[in-house]
Amino acid sequence: MSQEFQKQVDYDYKNRLRSMMRKLSWMLLALLVLAGCGEVVTKEEEKPKVQDVEEVVEEDVGPKEQITWDQDGSKMVLIPAGSFRMGDHLDKMKTALPVHRVELDAFYMDVNEVTVGQFREFVNRSGYNYGVNWDTVAKYSPGVGYPMVYVNWNDATAYAKWAGKRLPTEAEWEYAARGGRVGKRYPWGDGKNVARNYANYNGIGGRDKWDRSTARVGSFRPNGYSLYDMAGNVVEWCADWYSSDYYSKSPAKNPLGPGRGKYRVLRGGNWRFRTNYLRVADRRYHTPLTTRDNFYGFRCVSGLN
Repeated sequence: MSQEFQKQVDYDYKNRLRSMMRKLSWMLLALLVLAGCGEVVTKEEEKPKVQDVEEVVEEDVGPKEQITWDQDGSKMVLIPAGSFRMGDHLDKMKTALPVHRVELDAFYMDVNEVTVGQFREFVNRSGYNYGVNWDTVAKYSPGVGYPMVYVNWNDATAYAKWAGKRLPTEAEWEYAARGGRVGKRYPWGDGKNVARNYANYNGIGGRDKWDRSTARVGSFRPNGYSLYDMAGNVVEWCADWYSSDYYSKSPAKNPLGPGRGKYRVLRGGNWRFRTNYLRVADRRYHTPLTTRDNFYGFRCVSGLN
């Protein structure tokens, strides 16, 4: 074999070897790439699919403790469901006997008595035929932020219907007025000595600066449910017909009052009367259509549904 031929053989061999090495390199690189891609896929597969993620259910937190009512802009508070002993055995309160246990569902109640401004808005927007001169109202409630007066039961009911609410039952009113205080005789607890800090009633003293008129709503300390003027200022219409013996036959849960009657219930005392009328169990009644006075007002409630 000539030297030149041997050189050609060696050259060809080296070229083939280089070619094989290049192929091996490309194959190795391809394997590494594939291995890398497989790792990526594996990581992707490890990620939970959208449908595999446990659905987060929003916790039911229940009704809000305070709301603003759209129709009339009133602030309302949640009165929790519960039971209480309704009535009182004090002397001169025969209509509040027998004392009996009542259970109530939760409801919302207006923080304040319905104001002159709110009632005027109702009359203007609804066209309701109120029939009382506004100057007469202003003598005792001299501004839009004062409680509406000179309203009979029909007036109060018409407003409540317009607002999408209702008047409280007598049981709801007393339960709310007690503010969670068990066995107490006033919204603030017991004792007449501190009444002037919580109520506008006959005379003046303490926070009570109003002798011959209503006070602006919210001028006194609230009760345990953050309700203002549950005693004094204006006496408040309730939904119930009045009956002196109703307590002896009242249902134990959510009582609605008698099915018929001549008078409607009023609760809460007022700016003209003395402390005995401020007691949470005290009951008053008058005819629903004809009775309007300068100390008659109301507030509204709503169920949770």
